Amino acid sequence: MCGCRYYNYIVRLSGGFLDINMIKNIIFDWSGVINDNRDTSYLVILEMLKKFNVAPITMEKFRTEWEQPYMIFYNKFIPNLTLEEETKVYKEIYTNFAKDHQPFPYPKMVDMLKKFKHNGIKLIIISSDHPEHLFKEISDFGLNGVFDEINSNVHDKSEDLVDTIQRNNFNPQETIFIGDTQHEIDAGKSANLITGAVTWGIHSRSRLESAKPDYIIDSPDELAELVFGKMNLI
Repeated sequence: MCGCRYYNYIVRLSGGFLDINMIKNIIFDWSGVINDNRDTSYLVILEMLKKFNVAPITMEKFRTEWEQPYMIFYNKFIPNLTLEEETKVYKEIYTNFAKDHQPFPYPKMVDMLKKFKHNGIKLIIISSDHPEHLFKEISDFGLNGVFDEINSNVHDKSEDLVDTIQRNNFNPQETIFIGDTQHEIDAGKSANLITGAVTWGIHSRSRLESAKPDYIIDSPDELAELVFGKMNLI
């Protein structure tokens, strides 16, 4: 379970209680949270390494070594790679791989997002994905019109989160950021947001726990419980 039930409150892993009626805004990462593209991302990484004459790595090493902002990861293996060059090469490789490895949403995520929207919760995406990939996937998943704001091609989510909160006049204590990596949890905490780490993405549960998010979320059902609790839904 994502937390212990206590009337209309859920115990936070970081201590204290969260009033479940207070979550009004949810900021999502895209890949690894909504879009199940971990295998595709790994294959793209292998092709990137191959292009720059770097030995391949295992999926386990990919998940262990992955860092954000993502140039930290790439420069471990390709020290002289620039952001501009990475952007150009990644877009080319991902576009080719996506033809044979169609992205798809994690089970139950689409219905849950629509339920959040129907119940008046503001939904925002902050993603490092390139816009031509991200917007196509949103459309393919049937999620056009669900998100109130979509931010793509974000290299450092720490900076963008703060700007997003200010631009939308969100109260941080009414806003949860959902990610699948340590960086995203760190970024959410730096912006004083409630943080939720999903365990179905890139980083392992143990690594996510080391970042000390407010919540560890093992399934979309747990995320829905966290947001809605036992509220009467529309």
